[in-house]
Amino acid sequence: MQIERIETYPLLYRLQQPYGDANGYKKYRTCYLIRIITRSGVDGWGEIVDWLPTLHKGFVERIVPYLLGKQATAHLPLIDVVGKWHQRAAAGVSMALTEIVAKRAGLSVCELWGGLFHETIPVYASFQSYTDQADWQRRSLQRVMQQAEAGFTQMKVKIGGRAMQVDQAHIELLRASLPATVQLALDANQSYDLSAARKWERVFSRYEDWMWLEEPMPMERVLDYEKLRQSISVAVAGGENLVRCAQYLPLLKHGAVDIIQPDPMHAEGMDGFRANLQLARQFGLRVSPHVFDGSLARLYALFAQACLPPWSKMDAEPVEPVEWDVMENPFTQLFELTPENGRVKIPQGPGIGVEPNWDIINATRWDGSSYT
Repeated sequence: MQIERIETYPLLYRLQQPYGDANGYKKYRTCYLIRIITRSGVDGWGEIVDWLPTLHKGFVERIVPYLLGKQATAHLPLIDVVGKWHQRAAAGVSMALTEIVAKRAGLSVCELWGGLFHETIPVYASFQSYTDQADWQRRSLQRVMQQAEAGFTQMKVKIGGRAMQVDQAHIELLRASLPATVQLALDANQSYDLSAARKWERVFSRYEDWMWLEEPMPMERVLDYEKLRQSISVAVAGGENLVRCAQYLPLLKHGAVDIIQPDPMHAEGMDGFRANLQLARQFGLRVSPHVFDGSLARLYALFAQACLPPWSKMDAEPVEPVEWDVMENPFTQLFELTPENGRVKIPQGPGIGVEPNWDIINATRWDGSSYT
């Protein structure tokens, strides 16, 4: 199980129309895939998120030479070293090594992790609501309604990038247009202070079927989150950029959130990601992984959620949803799975159980040119 070769696939896609959230517009989407191959021919895929020029240079010049010749089964010590150099690269390497070990044992990733509690996982349609066009609200409504017709019953849209009155008018339009069966989450990308976040209660109190309010304030404002949670009628969620359990503990100990949202590409490898999910269960909280970037990372989030015990025996849905990017982004189909009525069936077979789409890889291979 000695690592013999590592292939890298930096991918770039320029958007036809920029879209975004409270942090600004995206003009492109990127993906960085790695494939680790052992001398016995067993391979595994990983995914990393970062700016391609620096990521590619650092990975090829420092991380690849370190990994070559190492034993793929030495997962934890390898990830520990790589994580000291580049946290997100460690997450991608961890994915690849996990798949190698699973394949070598003739198991799926879920079987390697102890087996499934859930054979299908709910997913919610995730939108980037803003564009630079004057009729962005109408276009947002069109996108949302299309996904409702496609069978999604849970959706997340953006707030915090426009004036409060404008954002609330947008959400009122969506809420009034959507079928009663559709639940809606709002993501503010840490745009507000406590006083502004509380103003959303006037909208929440008028409608039902809210999923959560996501990251209305900077996540380090733990006491403000505690006060907000006591003063609004919907669940409070957050934590996509937190890395390890210790960073979630203040939020959990203060009762500051209802739902935590770890991201597999930001964690200390897949073991660290799963530890974050288990931490929520230890505190009796829900956990809904954040995975807007990347279909392979999303697949690992689905695996981890499938292996997670039910969060409540009193709820009809025993497991929380995983994010599903529905914006213009070819990389969402790199490892193709298709939701049916807002649910995804966990793949079977050794490793991750699916192969990458080489047509997408070949069509979007980054040529090294500037793209900012």
